[in-house]
Amino acid sequence: MVSIKDIANACGCSAATVSKALNDHDDVGSATKKRVRETAKQLGYLPNSMARALKTKKTYNIGVLMVDKANSGLKHHYFAAILDSFKVIMEQNGYDLTFISNQIGDEAYSYYEHCMYRNVDGVLAACVDFNASEVQRLLSSDFPIVSIDHVEAGGYAVVSDNEKGMRDALAFALEQGHERIAYIYGEDSQVTSARVEAFCEVIRVHQHDVKKTYLRQAKYLDADLSYQITLELLRSEERPTCILYPDDICALAGVSAIREEGLRIGKDISVIGYDGTPLLRMLRPTITTIAQDTEAMGRKAADMLLRLLRKEEIPQEERVQFCSGDLMKGETVGTPD
Repeated sequence: MVSIKDIANACGCSAATVSKALNDHDDVGSATKKRVRETAKQLGYLPNSMARALKTKKTYNIGVLMVDKANSGLKHHYFAAILDSFKVIMEQNGYDLTFISNQIGDEAYSYYEHCMYRNVDGVLAACVDFNASEVQRLLSSDFPIVSIDHVEAGGYAVVSDNEKGMRDALAFALEQGHERIAYIYGEDSQVTSARVEAFCEVIRVHQHDVKKTYLRQAKYLDADLSYQITLELLRSEERPTCILYPDDICALAGVSAIREEGLRIGKDISVIGYDGTPLLRMLRPTITTIAQDTEAMGRKAADMLLRLLRKEEIPQEERVQFCSGDLMKGETVGTPD
């Protein structure tokens, strides 16, 4: 294995100079830095992460918490897309990612204990039950943490503008002439609360009353449950003409239920999803949906965490950043007959 001494001998300088050059210290000239780095590359030198951690007091390791109730993890397109964007920025800045769980081998650990065990520099909490006690323990720790779609008092977060997304979806349905609009929503969370509150407010403004039978709780990514609730809505005495869903997977399940009842998509019943899952846009009929800006969310989360890791002062007004999505019109919404 190539050592710093080998590079020093090849360059004709001291090991201390090589170390400073590789770590971009200001007291080494740019020409020397260039020569040292080129020599290190030619010799095949790779820095030792443990040695670097001892010197810098940093592991350059970021913990990622993606453990939701449905155990969807990386199968959840929305969070996986955010993580992909986040990963690109963090890797460009020299950081590796480690997934945090409450299990290491056969031993049970809390999320906080796992972060301590891995000695992570910071944490991205992207897909998790934020009400769980062990998550709250981690959020209240000294680790620099950025959360996705959850705002903790005094914390740092990047949030999709769910209120605007719901308003845009409803505005489009109302423009098409829909008056009987149902909403199947997900589990209790800040995301769900923002969407449900926006839905009820818009409906009250336009129709003065929210029918309780049109507001039904399901679970995110639970196709079977959304399918069953859709059938119940379709078989009700006054069925809705448009149904909104918590995500595109559930919307696709709703399309199947509508077809089973012999009804026409976009004619008898209109459907609106959420997330803008690219693969589902290839299916017919194309689902009308709110496409969330996952690329911007991942990038903003990385930028914010890097600022925290650099111990920069982040003003209160910048600690929660919102990203707006876009209405993607498809073939599942039409004018009711």
